[in-house]
Amino acid sequence: MPDDITLAITTVERWIGNPVSRAFLRFVVTDDKCGNRLSNAIDHYLGKDQSLCWKCRFAGRIVGYTLKKSSSLFDVNEDYIRKGLEEPIFKRGLMNVLNGIARYGISRPQITNAPFLVVWDFTHMCNLKCKHCYQDAQKALPDELDTDEAKKLIRDFAAAGVVVIAFSGGEPLMREDFFDIASYAHEEGMYVALASNGTMITPETAARLRESGVEYVEISIDGKDAGHHDAVRGIDGAFDRSVAGIRNCVAEGIYTCIATTVTQDNYEQVPEIYRFAQDLGAMRMICFNFIPTGRGTAMAAKDIHPCVREDFLKRILAMNMPGVMPEVLSTAPQFARVAVEENEDSGIPVGHFHLGAEMKGKTRMLADFIGGCGAGRLYCSVEPQGDIQPCVFMPVTVGNIREQDFLQMWQNAEFLKTLRDRDLLTGNCGTCSSKYICGGCRARAWAYFHDVTKPDPGCIRNAALWDEIVAQKSSSVSEKEEFVPELVVAGV
Repeated sequence: MPDDITLAITTVERWIGNPVSRAFLRFVVTDDKCGNRLSNAIDHYLGKDQSLCWKCRFAGRIVGYTLKKSSSLFDVNEDYIRKGLEEPIFKRGLMNVLNGIARYGISRPQITNAPFLVVWDFTHMCNLKCKHCYQDAQKALPDELDTDEAKKLIRDFAAAGVVVIAFSGGEPLMREDFFDIASYAHEEGMYVALASNGTMITPETAARLRESGVEYVEISIDGKDAGHHDAVRGIDGAFDRSVAGIRNCVAEGIYTCIATTVTQDNYEQVPEIYRFAQDLGAMRMICFNFIPTGRGTAMAAKDIHPCVREDFLKRILAMNMPGVMPEVLSTAPQFARVAVEENEDSGIPVGHFHLGAEMKGKTRMLADFIGGCGAGRLYCSVEPQGDIQPCVFMPVTVGNIREQDFLQMWQNAEFLKTLRDRDLLTGNCGTCSSKYICGGCRARAWAYFHDVTKPDPGCIRNAALWDEIVAQKSSSVSEKEEFVPELVVAGV
């Protein structure tokens, strides 16, 4: 790591991570008779409300100093921050981060007070039969959260400070109360996203999505044409209906993303899928890291080799051109490390986010705090029946919202604490100089070893481990048997 970045990171940690600064922050985030002091402090900083009590006004000064200092350290124009704070979602996100620092202090990677993003597998119902489905979605489960329970959970999310809620599945649109719940989440102040297969999004449905406050729709396309896509999705005609869904969302002005789960069968098609996404008017393309879980365990042998993944990440990084849409991201945490090694001045992609070139040379420092696998640290998932998991690809339940308080689970679950501590990583992931901006995919470590501290065998720096896993499997079963990672666990 360059000396100037090391110095900058040390400065941040000393400035806001020391006991005095944390005491000031805890004062700022303490509610009183005026209500939410942090929210009031931000409003005072923006000059919106001068009739607050002295504590809120003093808190406003602390927030102002903090943001001014941060803008200098990270080379972000303070006017940009002020403008962002006029937007409720931006303000909500900042409040979550400051609450997290007050609770946990400065950490690498940083832990937020509540999950920034919650992916809610809204139902187990689905109208497709995708080979890689992490849920093995088919019919509704008998004990899925009902409408009243869903609304209570939305209120819990809002009170905790969750910024983004993404409805997934299954196919969320198959639940009759979807629009009611989506509207409720929007009214509670959260950014609402939808992950869908797109087959049910008619022009009328797209209009209802926009009217319900859904601002982001992610639709899966897993091949360059109907033949390839439908073979993965298990239903003839799925491709044409999904494409129609994309066109309908774009026509409604909804921020539309195309999601592609990358395997041996389609990674060479990604440039063509990208050009197709451009033609459709999509704003983003996300290449999902294939994780062998759920129904996907049956096609684990279709995962790409770590060396292929490295080359693939370099290629999609090069697709990102300033001002050209769609932008291309990958959920593989190694993508950030590749960006640093190739050309960090163009910005560093971090999961579902992109730290753009406008951040100048400080993207590397910021990525140290927010980068890498966010499972159990920046986001979590909720299963249809209310189970809380670190990630949709990591089937480990840390509690159930019918029995426990959501925020208490997030803050106190021991399994989540393990995920948040990069110093617990073993093997090459533990000694890697990029463990803060990458750290490896923890869901992949769980899939292969049932241990989230183990190395990610999908990284090029663990290519030898990957080859060993494949060799062990090849020698222990016949070629006709499927390569199921769970069978490898005991032998590694």
